[in-house]
Amino acid sequence: MRDVSEKSKPRGVPNRRDHMANERTFLAWVRTSIGIMAFGFVVEKFALFMKRLPLFFEKPKIYDTVPSSLEYSTVFGIVLVAMGAFMGLLAFIRYKKVEREINENAYRPSMILDILVAIGIITIGIFLVFYMIHSI
Repeated sequence: MRDVSEKSKPRGVPNRRDHMANERTFLAWVRTSIGIMAFGFVVEKFALFMKRLPLFFEKPKIYDTVPSSLEYSTVFGIVLVAMGAFMGLLAFIRYKKVEREINENAYRPSMILDILVAIGIITIGIFLVFYMIHSI
């Protein structure tokens, strides 16, 4: 005869809560990477809008309609999109690594992705400060 405590134990994936927490963390990282990519897209498109704005207020000359070379904001926007995509890839790698460690009951926390994001945000902030000072 089975013990009552055996009947009440849930069946299925062991460490279910740990796996769900891992998935929530992964989804948070994905949201962050999408946000960074969207910010990069907005920065780049706003620069394009600012380049085209004078065309609406004055009669354009032939050489005015040719877009100028890449500017800081365009490069910055592209870098942000690439950084967001790279962060999404790192988040997936971390998710699979933690999933394997949970299954093997050998989880060890890692701060590599956290450190990379912090360095990226600090770099973005410094660049924006210098860009804003330069554009005054």
